[in-house]
Amino acid sequence: MDPLLFNILFLDIETAAQYKTYEELPERFRPLWDKKASYLKTDESLSSAEVYNERAAIYSEFGQVICIGIGGLYLNEDKEPRLKTKVLSASSEKELLEKFSAILDKHRAKNSLQLCAHNGKEFDFPYLSRRMLINGLKLPEALDLGGKKPWEINHIDTMELWKFGDYKKFTSLDLLAAVFDIPSSKSDISGADVNRVYHEENDLEKIKTYCERDVAVLAQLYLKMRGLSYQL
Repeated sequence: MDPLLFNILFLDIETAAQYKTYEELPERFRPLWDKKASYLKTDESLSSAEVYNERAAIYSEFGQVICIGIGGLYLNEDKEPRLKTKVLSASSEKELLEKFSAILDKHRAKNSLQLCAHNGKEFDFPYLSRRMLINGLKLPEALDLGGKKPWEINHIDTMELWKFGDYKKFTSLDLLAAVFDIPSSKSDISGADVNRVYHEENDLEKIKTYCERDVAVLAQLYLKMRGLSYQL
């Protein structure tokens, strides 16, 4: 087994709107969201408040990270690869991001640490970095791209790998799981339900379970893409 596989931290983040409703947005932010919503509307009859409920969570300026799923490979007693997963959460977003940053800084792979996420280069990695800066935190080395050349950035994006240079292609993790016959992470919720479950049901545990399953699917997908078929 390639020893570099043990330097990969598989991750998935779940996000929610910072405020439960549009009406709770600070006064300064309402016109800024109105302007953004005007570009996001697929139906002109939708109000800014309705678009906020549907889309605010995915924009780091209006959303927040509510949990972070992580996973890493290790060898068991029989020298077989296994996946260890964990979901980070905290009483505040800042505390959550500090926990995650500490894990990155202390990882045994050090400067060889690679972060892997599905659509990570478009979503997870920049979202985490922006929210860290907003919370006044220093970026950990694994997320700090300043001054780095493209080949020095240790980020793996399984969706980018699947594109094979086709930049118009978007393929969900769930679809690729089906294509590669990997058990789905989907249960009673999907990504579209996270904001509602967080703000209306106040059920972070349900979201954490969903997030952890996504990490397991991600790790198996990456191995499949490498031509490996280990049973994790």
